[in-house]
Parts: sequence; C-alpha cells; structure tokens
Amino acid sequence: MCLVCVSAEDVVSMADSTITIEDIEGELGKIVRIRDILVRRESELRYMMDDIQLCKEITRLKTELQKLVSIPDGEKSREDREREDELLQQINKLVETRDFLVDDVEFERLREREEDREMAAFLDSKFPKTLPGKGAVRDQIVASKSQQTSAPLITKTGLTVMRDCCGLTCSVM
Repeated sequence: MCLVCVSAEDVVSMADSTITIEDIEGELGKIVRIRDILVRRESELRYMMDDIQLCKEITRLKTELQKLVSIPDGEKSREDREREDELLQQINKLVETRDFLVDDVEFERLREREEDREMAAFLDSKFPKTLPGKGAVRDQIVASKSQQTSAPLITKTGLTVMRDCCGLTCSVM
C-alpha cells in the first residue's frame, strides 16, 4: 500500500465545483475595480476637505481685511497698514495653495481616465467572450463614471478664484 499516493477524488477544492477559474478571475477583477473606485472616492473627499478648509481660512482673512480697509486712511495706524499687507500676503499664499490643489485634482482625473481606458482594454482582451461586442460600451461607461465627479469651475484673474464647491459658490477676492 502506498502512503504517499493520493487519488484525484481525495483532493477537495474550497471552490464550488460549478465555478470556473474564469468566474473566479472575473469576480476578483470586479472586487479590485470596486476597491479602486473606493480609493478614488476617498482621495476626492480628502481634496474636498482641503478645499473647504482653504476656503474657510481665505474667507476669514478676507473678512478681517475688509474691516481694516473700511477704516479711513487718515485714521489707520502703522500696525493697521502692516496687518493689511500681511493679510494680503496670507490670502495670496492660500489662493496659490488652492490653485495647486485644483491642478492636482485635474491631474488625478486625467490619470484616472487613462487608467480606466487601460483597464477596459485589458478586460476586453482577457474576457472577450463574456461581453461580445460590448467593449466599446464598457469603455464609454468607465469613462463616463470618471467624468461624473464634480469638476471645479475655475476662473483665475489675479487673486480671483471662483469655484462651485459643495453646492456653494466660493468667491475669493
């Protein structure tokens, strides 16, 4: 009697006997795609939080600056003028930071769109039988999903930045 010999009937797989390797790969692909979508959404939310914080700080500084600007020039102290200059510099720095943030968001969206196209092409090549003739449709669906995120409306003129954020219109200077 052979102690090392094992017959095919003695080996039991964890997988359901009706599931194929292709089914498992397909489901794993879906899970990876869902994870990628969640990671992207987390990134978008972090950008939104940063943007909201910047808008709040800019608004606070702008309010303080408006109080100082409302003081007639003859009544302004040296400290008032210095504080005005300091506030303008701080606002300018925050607006530049926000501009970089907006540029980063746009770069991320373009990168994600390219990743979506690559993934659609890979899925079409890996699973051509599962979606016959639907490769172009899937590519359009993937591309449209990445475009559904709210793109910022930005107008830059000196210190002017307009953007629709969280349903409110932020106006900085």
